[in-house]
Amino acid sequence: MSMAIDRSHPATARDWLEGARPHTWANAFSPVIVGSGAAALAGGFSWWRALLALVVAWALIIGVNYANDYSDGVRGTDEDRTGPTRLTGGGLAAPAHVKAAAFTSFGVAGVAGIALALASAWWFILVGAVCIAGAWFYTGGKNPYGYRGLGEVAVFVFFGLVAVLGTEFTQAEAVSWVGLGGAVAIGSMSAGVNLVNNLRDIPTDSATGKITLAVRLGDAWTRRLYVGLVSVPFVVSLLLAAVFLPTVLAVVALPLAISGVLTVTRGATGRDLIPVLGSTGRAMLLWAVITAVTLFWGGQALA
Repeated sequence: MSMAIDRSHPATARDWLEGARPHTWANAFSPVIVGSGAAALAGGFSWWRALLALVVAWALIIGVNYANDYSDGVRGTDEDRTGPTRLTGGGLAAPAHVKAAAFTSFGVAGVAGIALALASAWWFILVGAVCIAGAWFYTGGKNPYGYRGLGEVAVFVFFGLVAVLGTEFTQAEAVSWVGLGGAVAIGSMSAGVNLVNNLRDIPTDSATGKITLAVRLGDAWTRRLYVGLVSVPFVVSLLLAAVFLPTVLAVVALPLAISGVLTVTRGATGRDLIPVLGSTGRAMLLWAVITAVTLFWGGQALA
C-alpha cells in the first residue's frame, strides 16, 4: 500500500537528527566497545581499528534507521504511530531524500569497512556487503524480512555476533569465548530494544500487515521475551567472572535494565513504552563500558 506524501512542512535539522534515531545508537557503540575489550584481554587492542569499526557500526545504524523510515513511509505503515518523528510517513521530507540519506550512510559504512578489511582480512568486505544488504532489506524490497518476524534475529546477528566478534577479530586476529559471550550479551539486549519498539507498535503493525515478531507472539509473550533478552548480559557477567573476576562489576547496569523491565511487565502501552527504549539502550551501553574497562584491566593484569 502506498500513501500520499504531504511535503508542505520541510524537515528541520532537528527532524533529521530525530529520524536518525539517536536512542538506537547504543546498539552501534556497545558492540564495538565490548569487542575492543575482548581484543584487549587477548593483547591485541588497536585504537584506530576500533575507531574504524565504530564508524562502520554508527553509519550502518543511521542508514538502517533512514531506510526503515523510507520503506515504511512509502508503504503506508507509518501513517498512525507513536514514537519518534517519521520523515517520510509524516510528510516532513521527500521519500527520495530520505532514501538518499540512507544510502549515503551505507556508503560511509562501506568506505570505513573497506579500510578496516584491508587492514585485517579482505573477506570482511563480503561481510560488510551482507550487513548493508541486511540493513536495506529489513523493511526494503518486495519481501522485507522485518515484515516476517525476523527483525530481532537480524539485530542479534548483525549488531551482536558480527559486530562484537568482527571488532575483536580485526584487532586481535582471532575470536575468543570471552568475545562470544559479549556478542551474545549485546545481541540479546539489542534485540530487546528492537522488540520493545515493536511491542509498542503491535496495534498499528497488525492493522497494516507488518508481521513483526511482536505481532506473531502477541502482547503477553512479547513482554516475557523482552525480560529474557535483557537479562542475558547479567548472566554473561557471572560467566565472564570465571575468566577475570572484576567483569562482574557490569551488574551495576542492572537497575537501568530493571527500570525498563518494570515498565514492560506492568503493562505499559503506546507512548508509555518510549522511555524503555532509552533505559534499555543506556543499560546496554553502561554494561558494555564496564565490561570493556574490566577486560582492558584483565589484559594488563594477565599479561
